[in-house]
Amino acid sequence: MRAEIADDLDLMYLKIDQGLFTLLRPPPGHQPDELRMPASNTTKQTAESLRRMKSVHPIPMLTAYTTPIARSLEKAGVPVLLVGDTVGMVEMGFDSTREVTLEHMCYHAGAVRRSAPSTHIVGDLPYGSDHDSDTALQSARSLLEAGADSVKLEGPKLDLIKHLVTNGVDVVGHTGLTPQTSASFRQVGREAEDAARIREEANAIAAAGAFMLVLEHIPDTLAETITSEIPVPTIGIGAGPSCDGQVLVINDAIGLGDKWPPFSRQYAYVGDTIVEAAETFVREVRERAF
Repeated sequence: MRAEIADDLDLMYLKIDQGLFTLLRPPPGHQPDELRMPASNTTKQTAESLRRMKSVHPIPMLTAYTTPIARSLEKAGVPVLLVGDTVGMVEMGFDSTREVTLEHMCYHAGAVRRSAPSTHIVGDLPYGSDHDSDTALQSARSLLEAGADSVKLEGPKLDLIKHLVTNGVDVVGHTGLTPQTSASFRQVGREAEDAARIREEANAIAAAGAFMLVLEHIPDTLAETITSEIPVPTIGIGAGPSCDGQVLVINDAIGLGDKWPPFSRQYAYVGDTIVEAAETFVREVRERAF
């Protein structure tokens, strides 16, 4: 795999190559659209089709918050986009995801949907939007109306998951590190008691009706055990290669920002390219070359 940063930001696009994300300049004589995944691979996934991918097809997922990024990711053939509450930290400058509101999430879900009409979009239920069943259902419906196909909620909120599913809402679960309520971002599940808790939560969340489950920042061996036990796909983030799929925050994947989690991977360094482009613009204006 290689990463080449295009001199012109307008030429940048994302391409999936054997499940890895690579930032490439379009080959000479080719248009980016020519590298679109085959039509059969761009059919919009449903909760059921994603569920059937378990142990069959690895599931790539990236976060998206804005129209240009979502458009590029759909062109790349990314089957699932997560409009995550991480938007608060990587795009809005908040110190935690707890400051993100439902209104924020609906705004970004709409932006992503308008530019990625053929992609399954998961919308995060933000902190405080699911404190009881009725509120959770109302919040979920707001996200669906904004453009999401399913919603994700953190923790073993089994009654809420059952209530949402009963009312026709497809739910993605999330256990392991749960940033909305965690005191730190350290790996969890290293001690036997904590690992047993997470394992129990994972099985219960699947039994409650979630069609996928995010496993965040847990030991690889624990993620492998959970993946083998539950009947729905696991999506790992800092949980090793044995999960049924992987998700990354898009800013981490393309190197946009100042620092990234230790379990993330940078496939490019777009932040450096932006700095270089801006510096060139400033110089040309000052030299009256533009």
